[in-house]
Amino acid sequence: MADSTVDLTSLTESQQLAVQQFISVTDQDLDTALPLLRKTQYNVQLAVSRFFDGDVDVVDPATEAARAPPPLAVNARRAETLMDGIPNRTQLRGANASNAHDLAPRIVPPSESQISRPLGFPFNILLLPFNLTYVIFQRVLGAVGYLFPVIPRLLSRLWSGRTSQPSRDTGRRPLSPRDTAARFAREFEEEYGVTHGTLPFHEGGYANAFDIAKRDLKYLLIVLLSPEHDDTAPFVRDILLAPDFVQFVKEPSNNIILWAGTVQDAEAYQISSALNVTRFPYACLIVHTPSVSSTAMSKIATSAGPVAAPGDLIAKLEAAMREHGQELDRVRSQRQEQEASRSLRQEQESAYERSLAQDREKARKRKEEAEVQEKIEREERERAERKADEARKLAQWRRWRTQSIPSEPAAEVKDAVRMSIRMPSGERVIRKFRADAELEELYAFVECYDLLNDEQESMSEKETPEPEGYDHEYKFRLVSPMPREVYDSEKRGSIRGRIGRSGNLIVERIVAEDDTDEEEEAEA
Repeated sequence: MADSTVDLTSLTESQQLAVQQFISVTDQDLDTALPLLRKTQYNVQLAVSRFFDGDVDVVDPATEAARAPPPLAVNARRAETLMDGIPNRTQLRGANASNAHDLAPRIVPPSESQISRPLGFPFNILLLPFNLTYVIFQRVLGAVGYLFPVIPRLLSRLWSGRTSQPSRDTGRRPLSPRDTAARFAREFEEEYGVTHGTLPFHEGGYANAFDIAKRDLKYLLIVLLSPEHDDTAPFVRDILLAPDFVQFVKEPSNNIILWAGTVQDAEAYQISSALNVTRFPYACLIVHTPSVSSTAMSKIATSAGPVAAPGDLIAKLEAAMREHGQELDRVRSQRQEQEASRSLRQEQESAYERSLAQDREKARKRKEEAEVQEKIEREERERAERKADEARKLAQWRRWRTQSIPSEPAAEVKDAVRMSIRMPSGERVIRKFRADAELEELYAFVECYDLLNDEQESMSEKETPEPEGYDHEYKFRLVSPMPREVYDSEKRGSIRGRIGRSGNLIVERIVAEDDTDEEEEAEA
C-alpha cells in the first residue's frame, strides 16, 4: 500500500524529477506513481512502459536479487524436501484469481524508420526474373479462381484450418496508425455502402484508443476482420451494421470506444497475434480492471467466429459491462474525489497566490507613497533651508551695504541731486545724493532704508563683512509716474545722468514665482 503522506523532500532531485515526469505522462496520483517508480528504481521510461502494458506487478529481477536473502547453505539445500516445492491450495487459489482476466497488452506499431522500404535499383534488376515468375503465376491462379470460385475458398479454408495465425497482405503500403485507421474506415464504407459515421470508429491507432480508455475508464471494443474468411461479410452486414448494435455502440452512457481493423494491415495483424486470435471475425471488450492491479487492462468479453444475431453479441457485452460496472464506478468516484481535492488545492493555492500578490501590491504602493512623502518633506526642508540661508545672507548683505552708503550731502553742496521717493509702505522720503552717485546707490538706499533710519543700531553695530557667494538682486524697481519711466538697476549710469537733478519716484515690487507660490500656499 502506498504511503499517502510521503515527504517529497526526502527524495533526491533526480527522483523528484522522475515522479513529476511519470505523473505528467500517466495522469496518475502520487500514491500510484511512487510504488511503481520504486520497483523500477525511478527509471521513468521503464515505469511508463509497465504502466501502459499493465505490468505494474512485475518486479525487476535486479531489484529482487538485491533484496533477496543470502543463498542457503549446502546442508540446508540438501535438507529441502520435495513437499516444499509443491504449491498449496491457497497459492493455487491466488494464482487462479490473478488470472481470472487475460491482460490486454498495449501494442505500439513499428515507427516509420523501422518500416521496410523498397529495394534500390540494382537489387530490382537482380530480382526481376523472380518478380516476373511471381506475377505470371499470380495471374494464372487468378484466372483459375475466376473460372472455378470453389477452389480459392477450399484452399482458404484448408489453409486457415492448418495455421493458428491470421494472414497478412504484405503488398499493402504501411502507414501511420492514424492514416491506417482512416484507410480502413474509407474502405469499410466503400465496400459495404454506408456513410461516414455510421459506426463511430476511433480515428487513431490502437495504442491511442487503449490509452484513452485507460485514462477515461471507458470500454475499448476491438473488432478484427479478415477478408479471407467467408463469415466476414455476413458478420459486418448482419451484426456490426444492425441498428441495435449501432445504437448500442453509439449510446453515450455505455462509454464505448470502437476500434476496428483488418489483418491485412500491420497494426491489426500485430494485435491479432498479441491477443492470440485464431478465428475470425473477432470482437473483444477491454477495460481497466482494478481488481487485478491499479493499471491493468484486461479482456472481459470475447467473440470469435460467426455470431447468430446482434442481440447475442450485445447481451454478452452488456453482461461483462454490468459485472465490472460497480468496480469502474468506484474508481471513477475515487478519481473524481482526487480531482476535486486537486482542484480545491489548486484553488486554494491560486487564492493564496492572489492574496500574496495583493499584499505585495499594497506593500509596493505603501513604499511608493512613503518615498513620495519623504521626497516632498526632503524638498520642503531643502527649500526652507535655502530660504533661511538666503534670508541670512540678505540680512548680512544689507548690513554690509548700509556701512558703504555715503551720508547725505550737506546743504551747502550746490550740485547735489534731490530725490523724492515713495516707499512701499506709503511713506514719502526726500533725500539728497552726490551728483556723481551711481543709480545703484539709490537702489541700495531704498533697500537699506530701515537700517539707515535706525541710527542708533547703525552706530553700535560692528563692521559686517560682505557675504561670500551671494549675488544680490533687487526685487523692486524705481518708476517715474509722470511720464512713466522705469529706471532699472541693471543699466549703468549716475543718478543725475539717468534721472536728472531732481525726481519724483515710486518703488514698485517685482513679484517672483516663488513669492507667488508662497502667497497661494498662505491663502490655501
